[in-house]
This record gives sequence, C-alpha cells and structure tokens, in this order.
Amino acid sequence: MPMALPSLSSFDAVVLDLDGTLLDTLGDFAAAVQGMLSAMDLPAAAQGLSHADIEPMVGKGSEHLIRSALAHVLQGHASHQPFDATAEVERLYASAWQAYQACYARINGMNAQVYPGVDQALARLARLGLPAACLTNKPVGFARVLLERKGLLPAFAQVFGGDSFERKKPDPLPLLKTCEALGTLPHRTLMVGDSVNDALAARAAGCPVVLVSYGYNHGRPIRSVDADGYVDSLAELA
Repeated sequence: MPMALPSLSSFDAVVLDLDGTLLDTLGDFAAAVQGMLSAMDLPAAAQGLSHADIEPMVGKGSEHLIRSALAHVLQGHASHQPFDATAEVERLYASAWQAYQACYARINGMNAQVYPGVDQALARLARLGLPAACLTNKPVGFARVLLERKGLLPAFAQVFGGDSFERKKPDPLPLLKTCEALGTLPHRTLMVGDSVNDALAARAAGCPVVLVSYGYNHGRPIRSVDADGYVDSLAELA
C-alpha cells in the first residue's frame, strides 16, 4: 500500500537539500573533478572517471568527494603494484582541494539543471506562506551562487552549507540550527532530501522527512531508507 505523504499544512517551514533534490548538479561535480585531476597532471585518470563513478561520491561534502575521486583514480593507476592509496590521497589532498575549489568556482551551475517540479513546489510554499531554507553539504558560498544563477535564491529565507556549522549532515546539528534560524520547532519542520544523509539528520533532529526518488543516494535504493514519504517530483508535495 503506498505511503501517504505528510501534508504541507502540518508544518511551519520546509528545509530542502540542494544537490540531487533541487538541482541535478552531477555534471558540475564531474567537470570540477576532471578539472582538478587535469590540474594535478592526472589527465588520463580524469578520462577514466565517469559520471557513474562520481555519482555515489556525491552528498557528503567536497572533502569526501575529493578523497573518493583521488582514491578511485590512484587505485586504478596502481592495480599491478603494492600501493598505499590512503597515504597517497592524504599527501595529495591539500593541492587537490585547492584545484577543485578553483575549478568548481569557474563552472558552478554551467552543467546543472533545475529538476522538473521544483519551481511548482517553491511557488506552492510561497502561496502557503511557509518559509523555506536550503541546507546542503556544499560550501555555502557555492550554494548561494548556484541558487542565484538558477533563479531560485529568492525562494529561500535561509541558505546554509557544509561550512556553516561545526558538523555536516547526517549529523543533526545543521538541521537543528536551521530550524532555530527559521524560528520553528523540529517536529513542525519538514526536511526534503534525496539521500540517507538527509534522512538520518532529520530522524536525529526530530524532523519529519520526505525523500525524492531521482537524486544521489550513494548507490543505495532510496526506498530502502527510513522516511515518512517518497516522491518522484517535488510537485507532488501538497
């Protein structure tokens, strides 16, 4: 029997994830990672890293993405000899971080698209008078620029990123702080995301959570994640 979605009338505010929920940004991540590897004189490795390889790495912050991408390509290079990939990743990480940040700043939004149903959902929230916040593990500076470039920034009363607080999702702290900034109680604040990170943060914070079916969930089926509902489009929220 299909699960009944929580009604928006039950809430005082809505918090939405960004990557994989509002925007398909996989192309941006792939371009930034490939640019990072090329800047580090690993162009052959960049060619061997596909969108399908990168997708499970997305959603846990830039640090995780960079380390995962480096580990993937370094393991490929060293498949026929003894090799400590973890140590090599840490040796390269600082320069990789700088290269990635520079690449992402140049291409932020160029390969990203707003998912169908997002504009309708944000318009509905506005009509209902429900304040919305965007809470992402992406650095907040990148998040605000991306939302502005896609015309979505005015829809949000608050925008917080992975560097806005001491900890990132799936820790509940960012969501609790976002509720505090919105002036709402967690149990009256709906979290909408695309991954187990969003669900775990919501459960720990005491927020109801709805997950979209089309985002990035680290290669795991979204309906295997504990949530209060699932949607194929944000337009289904009512």
